[in-house]
Amino acid sequence: MIVPQIDEATWTLAFDGEIAGSVVISLAELRRMPRATVTATMECAGNGRAFFDPPVAGIQWRKGAVGTARWTGVRLADLLKRAGIRAGATHVWMSGADRPFGTQPPFVRQLPIAKAMHPDTLIAHTMNDGAIPPLNGAPLRMIVPGWEGAYSLKWLNRLTVATGEHDGFWVANAYRYPQTAVAPGSVVNAREMTPLMGLVVKSLITRPLDGAIVNPGPSMISGYAWAGETDIARVDISIDGGTSWKPARVIGPQVKYAWRRFEYEAALVDRRTYDIRSRATDTRGNAQPLTPGWNPSGYLWNAPDQIRVETTTTTSGASTQPAPPLAASHDSTDGDAVYQAACRVCHSDDLVEQQRLSEAGWGRTIDKMVQWGARVESDRRASLLKYLAARFPPP
Repeated sequence: MIVPQIDEATWTLAFDGEIAGSVVISLAELRRMPRATVTATMECAGNGRAFFDPPVAGIQWRKGAVGTARWTGVRLADLLKRAGIRAGATHVWMSGADRPFGTQPPFVRQLPIAKAMHPDTLIAHTMNDGAIPPLNGAPLRMIVPGWEGAYSLKWLNRLTVATGEHDGFWVANAYRYPQTAVAPGSVVNAREMTPLMGLVVKSLITRPLDGAIVNPGPSMISGYAWAGETDIARVDISIDGGTSWKPARVIGPQVKYAWRRFEYEAALVDRRTYDIRSRATDTRGNAQPLTPGWNPSGYLWNAPDQIRVETTTTTSGASTQPAPPLAASHDSTDGDAVYQAACRVCHSDDLVEQQRLSEAGWGRTIDKMVQWGARVESDRRASLLKYLAARFPPP
């Protein structure tokens, strides 16, 4: 959504709903209150979505939608106690100052009271001991450690204490997961899914880079592993495509909610391509599954991470694959005209091209965008659908 204009001198955080009386707190007052700090790994629920087959709509994240930072601010529990929560309250609804496009629903998320009152749930005004950057949610950001990243709402300016769940799109329809396994490609009603909460166990190889060329001999493989609210117990490495596994060294103490670094010295002695994988296990015994369960939103991808490394006597840095050619241009048909007027107003060609959808998938996407204000006349929907399915087909 649209990043808001920020004026720290006038920024306030409002509390309403099931409390003793409405409360408005200035940013300056929040910064004077007793502080708490938490270091947390934050990950988008859709990180890894691009690896699901068949494809699902959404930003085609691969490995990059994750990071770790140190957040300082005020405990949400302290502010809720100050506001005076009434008996029967079950949730806290969170709203930010960012604005949606057209009729897109405002981005509202919710926390169960138990998580809202947890001492590690913060309203942060500081990131890594400095000001929060605007794109990271300045001046106030909710920090819900251990849960998927959309709970850590940016540009926070209102909290509503409620006796029930929010009925808006981002709670009732989005960020939900099937209660039972579903067949790949299925359409699942939102009422048959439950809200996502915690993250799953996962690992990421950061060195060497995928496609690197190294000299034969010892080679250090390193990366990070995390598991949301749970600690990491071990990380195993395979250099033969998952046929055999060896334990890596997990470095440093476990910091709750934060990833842990791992290292493994591999003997890459043969001149060939090695298929290297990492697989983490948490303290509850959950290990990364070889094939994560498919779901219609492409959430919680956590198969073992995989890179390929080539050994040779000449090291020339990371090898690169040529970028795939762009889709062939199309004539300025009616479908192209609708695409330019209705789709490219908000979205780039790159984002659209990422989707890899079937014709049925494109149809569902068009219908959702129309509900959110995309200007597609009913008699031109078919031409747009035909255009998208032809220009941006699945692989």
